[in-house]
Amino acid sequence: FLAILSSFTISDGQSTDSPKTSSLVDFAATIGKSQGSSALSYNYNWKFGKRSKLEAGLGARLTNSFGKKLDYTTAGPARLTRSFTTPFLIFFAGQETQNWDTITVQRPFVNALNITINLGYHFNARLFGGFNIDLIGASFGRKSSSVYRTNGISSTEPVTKPTAFNVLLTGDHDRGSLNSEFFLRYQINSNWGLRAIYQFLFTEYQTTNIEQVAFDGTRINRFRNKANNFGLGVSYQF
Repeated sequence: FLAILSSFTISDGQSTDSPKTSSLVDFAATIGKSQGSSALSYNYNWKFGKRSKLEAGLGARLTNSFGKKLDYTTAGPARLTRSFTTPFLIFFAGQETQNWDTITVQRPFVNALNITINLGYHFNARLFGGFNIDLIGASFGRKSSSVYRTNGISSTEPVTKPTAFNVLLTGDHDRGSLNSEFFLRYQINSNWGLRAIYQFLFTEYQTTNIEQVAFDGTRINRFRNKANNFGLGVSYQF
């Protein structure tokens, strides 16, 4: 969850008079191993508490992710990829790597347009910490050839494409491409802020000709890349 900005003046003495809502636009860029992303978002948040330090709200975000020769592994169902599948607790489940196959997408490029949920806290008039995550939306992007690998055997998949539907279901239950950020924002003045970002980014591609056949006969055509990236963002609050 994230919270981006409240419409407050940079003055500690005015917290009781500050508006109870805030809105802002933000541009962010991140980089990781053999990949990167950019994101443009709009957020509308409500402030809570006597001093309006806590914020929560919703937003919309377009994330563009790109890379070169990225590995995507089996994207579920979760009962095949994790040792247990309890929602939320699945983050602590073991990885069943023996059930994973891999595709290496030669030129991935995914655009994910999602609704976000945001949560954050004002430590003081200038420093704000927050979290945001995509909830639901749609993806489109570049089709690409890929190399499919299973049990040490490689074959060519002529056409892989981004999974079209995105939804947050927690962990390996998720579907599609989803962006999430932990960040600290420093408020330069009443409008402009600068963010330091840690990003956890899921992107997903589907095969069109080759399918993975699991040990129980399940046929799988979705494969996921999980990236831990770092970056910067700049925001403007109204």
